[in-house]
Amino acid sequence: MNIERELIISILKVTKNGSSTIEVLIKEAKIASSIAKDLAKKLQNDGLLYLRNKLVEVDSLKRLKLAVHAIELGADVERVSGFLDWKEFENIAAIAFERNDYSVKRNLRFKHAGRRWEIDIIACKKPIVACVDCKHWHHGMYPSAIRRIVEEQVERTSALAESLPKLTEKIECTSWSRVKLVPAILSLTTVRSKFYNKVPIVPVLQLQDFISQLPAYVDSLKHFSRRLAN
Repeated sequence: MNIERELIISILKVTKNGSSTIEVLIKEAKIASSIAKDLAKKLQNDGLLYLRNKLVEVDSLKRLKLAVHAIELGADVERVSGFLDWKEFENIAAIAFERNDYSVKRNLRFKHAGRRWEIDIIACKKPIVACVDCKHWHHGMYPSAIRRIVEEQVERTSALAESLPKLTEKIECTSWSRVKLVPAILSLTTVRSKFYNKVPIVPVLQLQDFISQLPAYVDSLKHFSRRLAN
């Protein structure tokens, strides 16, 4: 048994609804108190949690980093992601885009061609519209699953492109003269292929690099260009 991995999983469990005491953590982890405290201090030194007045405090970003670290140590993806609120994963994506001056809309719902559609994250920064599907739970990202996930996101993005600029719920890009809509998949873990049919599959801890490089590489990625009426 990897003790550090199991302690991290226990941290994710006991901090799911907020901070926890070190005593509760030790009880949940079922490991010796001295070992648990030493490992907790190590994780604090690594910037993965806060220890304050016998409390274990972990914000959303640190919870994600802990989850990724646990998986790197051999934890099962679905077991780990079960302790993450899906909103935590989505919020991190939204915050990352907002910090890079994108206007963000979460859970955009719209109708097109007689169907209802939903996209997790719409991030707009002229002329780019990143259409992101957050897959924090998906086990293994096997090739067949990747193909299905990517094809569904491309279909959603295409539907959104065809719906512009006439949306019941307006987003910033509806006022632009032209747009480039880019479908993308955000994953909790690293997958074998970074692209499928030119659609990027981005591990969450590499999201900032993806956002920084997106303007330079948008034309080489799968995207839908549209000119909108002024």
